[in-house]
Formats: sequence, structure tokens, C-alpha cells
Amino acid sequence: MTATAEAPPTDPPTTPEPETGGSRLAGLGEVVLRWAGAIAGAIIIFAAILISKGTDPISVFTDTWSATLLNSYSVQQILIKAAPFALAALAVVVPSRAGLVNVGGEGQVIVGAIAAAGLDLAFGASLPGGLMLLVMLLGGVLAGAAWAGIAAVMRLTVSVNEAVSTLLLNYVALDLLLALIYQPWKDPLGSGQPASRPVEDAAKLPVFSGTSVHLGLLLVVAAAVAVWAVFRYTAWGYQLQAVGGNPEAARRAGLPVTRLLLTAMLVGGALAGLGGAIHLTGVEYQLRPGFASQVGYLGFLASWLARHKPGAVLLAATVLAALAVAGDSLQLDSGLPAATANILTGLILIAVLGWTGTRKKASSR
Repeated sequence: MTATAEAPPTDPPTTPEPETGGSRLAGLGEVVLRWAGAIAGAIIIFAAILISKGTDPISVFTDTWSATLLNSYSVQQILIKAAPFALAALAVVVPSRAGLVNVGGEGQVIVGAIAAAGLDLAFGASLPGGLMLLVMLLGGVLAGAAWAGIAAVMRLTVSVNEAVSTLLLNYVALDLLLALIYQPWKDPLGSGQPASRPVEDAAKLPVFSGTSVHLGLLLVVAAAVAVWAVFRYTAWGYQLQAVGGNPEAARRAGLPVTRLLLTAMLVGGALAGLGGAIHLTGVEYQLRPGFASQVGYLGFLASWLARHKPGAVLLAATVLAALAVAGDSLQLDSGLPAATANILTGLILIAVLGWTGTRKKASSR
């Protein structure tokens, strides 16, 4: 009769203490302080650059503040620009939950706008304005999802990295846009420049009374809230997080990893496509060579700036839109080169991303 060796006793697992309201407020205060310190550091470096160019930084900052945030027209432009930035950022947020990197927001925005414009060209004269607008927005959603789906299928079937494929698809989408507006979709009644026929007036997004801000801004906020709610309260959102944390463990646990990766990319592309349709029906009204230029890339930066948090994306997109509008003031009021605004934007992004990263605590043994 053999005796079995008893397993050595193990310490019971410790349960972390729940966060109290005070600890949450302290954590929020620390985040705010880190952000403030990072932005202050970026501004100081930018001021040093201005001084090296013989420019008074105080007058530059004062003029830019007044022209950007104390001018009602500029504030409206910030909100208008922030809308597609935020949707392009959400197109990065959703796939990132599953561990995917979507760099194709630019192409997905463009394709969404192409689909919306094509539907208007085909049915704009026969459908009522409100219905036509709805069809165009839905077409943008489906087109963006399909464009992102190409990269998802390549990732799942032949293991092509989605960061590479989505980036390359941006250039394909741009070439498709140019091919259409230079030949078959070129407005015959236009000025001769390559551009599609303007959207029917009845199919344009309405604007808030007394402003130029379109109602698509409400759709953007609703999309961010919806993404947050899905992440927090649905099984799909929880499963995406599990796949993003450890796809092999998720697969062994019985989760449909392939389907989750595919749907994450499709939803991300759909959000970017919606951004393109909103930008067409609320701002541009026609396709042109520079349509939505850099929107997808700035959305990508906004997502990283927000740490892939749906709510914070709205703030990050607004900050980047404000910097874009401030660039006009830097050129017109201060006489600085156009690249100066890009320098300020880059410094702020590097500071916030580099100086406010969450430090991982060493795990105790």
C-alpha cells in the first residue's frame, strides 16, 4: 500500500479591495496632472522653437487662443472637423479591443464617401431627401465595413498583417476616388476641376439653427456612447477583450475567435465609412481630390491619444481638430509656416503618449 504525497498548501488567492470614490478621484486627479504636465512641457518646447525663430511666443499663444477658442466661427469649425476624426478613431478603438491594428481609417472614410456619393448620383433625383440621406449614410456604413473586411479576410485566410493591408488599402481607395472624379463621375456642369456632382440639397445633413454645425455631430456622440455600452455591457464586448488579451486561450475556452476578429474589423470599418458619409453630406457635399485628407490618420492618432477609450476619443478628436484650426491662425495672424501647426501637434502627441503612459507595477511573488 503506497502513501500518496500531499500537495503543499498554497496561499488562498487574494481579492483586491474594491475601489472607493476617494481612490477613483485620486486616480483621476493623477491622470489630469500627468496630462497637464505633458501638454505644458510640449508648449514650453514649442515656445523655445518660436524664440529660436525670432518670434514672441506670448503674442503667438495669445493670438492663437483668441482666434481659435474665443471666435464662434472657429469653435464651429472645430466641432465640424472633430466629427470625422472621432469616427475614424472609433474605427481603431473597436478592432484594438480584439488585438487588431486598423491603420485603414483613411481608406474606409474615402470608400464610405464614395458609396454615399454613388447612391446620390443613382437615386438622388427619385428618392425623397430624408430617405436619400438615410440611404447614403447606410451605404457609407456598409462600404466602410466591406473595405475593412478585405483586410480581415486576408488576415484570417493567408495571415497578412492587418496593419499592413489596411495601410495599403488607403492608397487603393484614394486611387479609386481619383479615377471616379476624373472620368465617369466628373460633374459636367462644374468648373472643369475634377469633382463629383454636388449632393442634392434635400439630402444634406441639417445644421443647428444659427450655426454651420451639422446634426451629424449627434450621430458621432451616439456612436461613441454605443461603443462604450457594447464594451461594458455585452458578451460580444467581453469576448473581444478576451481575444485581445490572449487569442489562443480564448480559442481553447471555446470562443469563436475567427468570427470575433472578423466582426471587430467590420464594425471598425463601418464606423469609418459612416464618418466619410457624414463628411460628404454635412461638409464637403461633393467628392474632390483632397476629400477627407488625413482624416483617417488623425483619427488613428486620436485613438492612441485616448488610449483606445470610446469616451475619451471625443475629447482627443476635439483637441486634434482645435490644433488643425489653430494652424490657420498661426499662418494668418502670426505669419508662421504651415508646418508650424504640425510641429505643435507632434509635440503634444509625443508628450501625452510618452509622458502619461501607465506604469505597470511589478507583480509580487
